[in-house]
Amino acid sequence: MNPVGIAGVLLFAGIIVFALLSAVVRRLLYVATPNEALVFSGRWRTIGEREVGYRILRGGRSLRMPLIEQVTRIDLSMFTLDLMVQNAYSKGGIPLNVVGVANVKISGDEPLLNNAAERFLGKQPQEIMRIAKETLEGNLRGVLAQLTPEQVNEDKTRFAQTLIEEAEHDMSRMGLVLDTLKIQNVSDDAGYLNSIGRIRGAVVRQQAAIAEAQMQADAAVQKADNLKNAEIAKIDADLEIARQQYAKRIADAQTKRTAMIAESQGQVAAEIAKVKAEIERQKARVLQVQRKLDAEVVQPAEAGRKAAEENARGNAARIAEQGRAQAASLHALIEQYGRSGSSARDVLVVQKLMPLVQLIAGSQQKVAIRKVTVLPTEKDADMARKAISTNEQLRAATGIDLGQVVKRLGGGSTPGAGSSGGS
Repeated sequence: MNPVGIAGVLLFAGIIVFALLSAVVRRLLYVATPNEALVFSGRWRTIGEREVGYRILRGGRSLRMPLIEQVTRIDLSMFTLDLMVQNAYSKGGIPLNVVGVANVKISGDEPLLNNAAERFLGKQPQEIMRIAKETLEGNLRGVLAQLTPEQVNEDKTRFAQTLIEEAEHDMSRMGLVLDTLKIQNVSDDAGYLNSIGRIRGAVVRQQAAIAEAQMQADAAVQKADNLKNAEIAKIDADLEIARQQYAKRIADAQTKRTAMIAESQGQVAAEIAKVKAEIERQKARVLQVQRKLDAEVVQPAEAGRKAAEENARGNAARIAEQGRAQAASLHALIEQYGRSGSSARDVLVVQKLMPLVQLIAGSQQKVAIRKVTVLPTEKDADMARKAISTNEQLRAATGIDLGQVVKRLGGGSTPGAGSSGGS
């Protein structure tokens, strides 16, 4: 056989062996869920000081020894029990009816789990529930015998706690755990609890009425105290308000006084500053006026004074020179006059008369020509000149112009030569 065929046969054989081992392991491997426990029975093992023929697995997985061990599952889930006890005599001899509910489960911790395995392995859940219920009802009757109806009815929480403590020992020996226990109702057929309730109700109502009356009295006293305290507080508040108002008025007056003083001081300071500013301004103005007067009056006056002094000096020098010149000329004239004799007097008279001639002749005065008359040159010109001269003399004397009069009367022109005027 070739190597390829041998390898194939070995591979096939390996697969078959793996499949068989997987099937065997699957049948022998057991897995425990969190709410259950597996009991492997058939082999001896030591627990503490004693030997048992089982082992317990809670959660996880384990292999069963074939032909030696067998596996049994124990349910660890919680189950609810309705408890009802009738005509259970209490400490006072009063039969009571009690209704409650309890939550019970098989313990998952050792050694309680070992106790449960030894007592309930292979039993149905209904049988386990019956055993637990009967055990709890027995414990309930034992607890009721230790308590009075008043204690049972008034403090159900304490009653339930006492019942849990009483049943815990018995439940632990069976491997059970009592998770919760609630008492739902407590009653009796003789009406004892109702009587107690009525008595307690009357007592409670009496106490309530007393308490109400006491509270009303306390309320009235408290109201009076409150009214007194309110009036006192109101008076104190009014006094405090008056004090505050008085203090406020004093503070306002002081503030107003300070403000008025500050205002007056500010006004005085402002006036002082204003006066100082006005003084400084007037000083500056005085300096300005001084400079202006100096520029406009003093300097021109000084310049005029200097110019007048210079002019006076010049005029004085000129007059002095003229005087000296006139004196020299007069001196020379006198000397010449003395040397010339009688002819000198005639020359001096002529010199003095020459200016007078012009004044006499009128050559130095302006002549205004008002009218120029042009006379004809024919043989009757003398007559025309006489007529014109007469007319002019008459107009100059009386203001009457004969020519104009004749013109107005006759409506024609004046006889004689034409004339033209100019000025």
